[in-house]
Amino acid sequence: MEAMRELNVSVTTHGRVLVEDAATDPLRLLVGFHGYAQSADEMMTMLRTVPRTSSWTLVAVQALHRFYRGRSETTVASWMTRQDRALLIADNVAYIDAAVAAVAGGRPIARLVCAGFSQGAAMAFRAGVRGTTKADAVVALGGDVPPELLADATVSFPPVLLGRGTRDEFYADAKLRADEAALLGRGTRVDTATFDGGHEWNVEFAARVAELLRELS
Repeated sequence: MEAMRELNVSVTTHGRVLVEDAATDPLRLLVGFHGYAQSADEMMTMLRTVPRTSSWTLVAVQALHRFYRGRSETTVASWMTRQDRALLIADNVAYIDAAVAAVAGGRPIARLVCAGFSQGAAMAFRAGVRGTTKADAVVALGGDVPPELLADATVSFPPVLLGRGTRDEFYADAKLRADEAALLGRGTRVDTATFDGGHEWNVEFAARVAELLRELS
């Protein structure tokens, strides 16, 4: 029997991005990345809970790998699996670069904040430090810092806000503290926020995000 070959084939695909434009210039982008089996619509709902002035444009990016939630007709998405991990990370970063460029439409970006929930937290970090436009801050709720970024001594992290609910079983307090220590060890400014809740986007946490945006405005 002949040996089976495995090929990785590059293709062009289309991603879905929701944008709620700011009323004024300069261009400040709050770019959100949803969790597993969620959508850009759900991420936009989360971003809208952040108390803010009208000076920030909200951008909700939907992951490229779409599927139906359970047996419903609701379309959701996932950022990646372990299979072909390195290739998918590169694909995702290139996708975010293209999405940010499309939103900007040639305008200079004054501020960029990448915010991720759950599985999207890792994407917020990757986009924020690997993207063409480096983030001014990364917000991560209920998800950890990607290990490949911590293992790369050349990576420079912007200020980071880490958050979790006190009953979050997916992102334990011990993991948050380990991520905090690892980032602090790299000389990164790190703030943490915990709230009474589970694995969820919380309005109390959203208020902390608003504080961060005010600092950057």
